[in-house]
Amino acid sequence: MKSRSVSITGATGFVGWHVAEACVRAGWDVRAVVRRGNRKPVPPGVTVVESDLSAESLRASCMGSDVLVHSAALIRAKNEGAFNAVNVEGARAAAQAAAATGARLVLISSQAAGGQGTPTAPRRELDPPAPVNAYGRSKLASEAVVRDTPGLEWTILRPCAVYGPRDHGFLPLYRMARKGLFFVPSGADTFFTLIFIADLVRAVLLAAEHGAASGETLFIGHPEPRTGGDLMRAIAAFERRPFRPFPVPAPLFTLLAKVGDLSWTLGVKPLVDSGRLVELRAEGFVCAVDRARDVLGFTAETPLDAGVATTAAWYREQGWT
Repeated sequence: MKSRSVSITGATGFVGWHVAEACVRAGWDVRAVVRRGNRKPVPPGVTVVESDLSAESLRASCMGSDVLVHSAALIRAKNEGAFNAVNVEGARAAAQAAAATGARLVLISSQAAGGQGTPTAPRRELDPPAPVNAYGRSKLASEAVVRDTPGLEWTILRPCAVYGPRDHGFLPLYRMARKGLFFVPSGADTFFTLIFIADLVRAVLLAAEHGAASGETLFIGHPEPRTGGDLMRAIAAFERRPFRPFPVPAPLFTLLAKVGDLSWTLGVKPLVDSGRLVELRAEGFVCAVDRARDVLGFTAETPLDAGVATTAAWYREQGWT
């Protein structure tokens, strides 16, 4: 890259913030593309450009950038239409804007677009996609939009479950752990691929910098799958509390999911809804990560204990727990 200029959607969110911060440190000219009227902060050294969710507006906002990292997305929503309006149409606008300006597009998708996997049969890039809920279907549709955009140079990254400072998704588990409560929502034999945010950011920068990733769809995660119990045990160790796991009974989760679906209609975002319930009842979400190693030279390095400790310390420093 000559100018090393990058535009990032979703730079006020969890993943986008860390990507923007890392790009500044790496010497990129970084532009945060935010919704009009958005007053959420961005990392120091980042230029804020306002845009709406249209190709025309995004094109003007990204003009002159070598790379557009599209990380803006809904992870939780009340229905499929809400997911599609942001995730699919947002990806469409980003793809058209990148094609029009000649920028390379790095789409932050999700393992949810691929579907379930286990340690013995991890989900791979060439497996037929099988998303289990509306979120996963919207991310898969987002990928299709990108691939079908004429004249676009693209890379699609499918990170697994991401954790780290600034994340709100795992935050309730840390808050409960500080009180000595270790609820484990998934089965003891249910494994997940996880990734610490700093490792994911390295993968994003590699994809942005190297043409070898063009036209590739890559799962991004730590090579060692872990269980929900492993995660809670690591949090317990940081909090120096005895780990006494409390498996959540399936009927209770079903009830909580029904209440969660109802709460969406009342304008309240629930911890659990039917979409989340399907994920928790899956046989596992494990993906193979060797393709990212072969194409990008990327391997996630942060052990779970170290990532959890860093995250928990940040939460505590910020007064989140």
